[in-house]
Amino acid sequence: MVVIRLARSGAKKRPFYNMVVTDSRNRRDGRFVERIGFYNPVAAANESGLRVDMQRLAYWQGHGAQLSPTAARLVKQCGAPAVAAAA
Repeated sequence: MVVIRLARSGAKKRPFYNMVVTDSRNRRDGRFVERIGFYNPVAAANESGLRVDMQRLAYWQGHGAQLSPTAARLVKQCGAPAVAAAA
């Protein structure tokens, strides 16, 4: 099954997450098909903390990709409740 989830990167105590499309059997930070966005929980006030390519998200959901619970929450927060509700 294809899943859209977060892959952790960044330094110790400074997390940074890439929103990736991957096979559910791959490791969390392992091989992925496509990077469709990012989430930076420790972003400064003048930096973008969340960015998602909604066109690519809709494409992958149209091809059967499932959002992880955390990714669904972030997509909803990003301002696409219709896309998140479809999952």
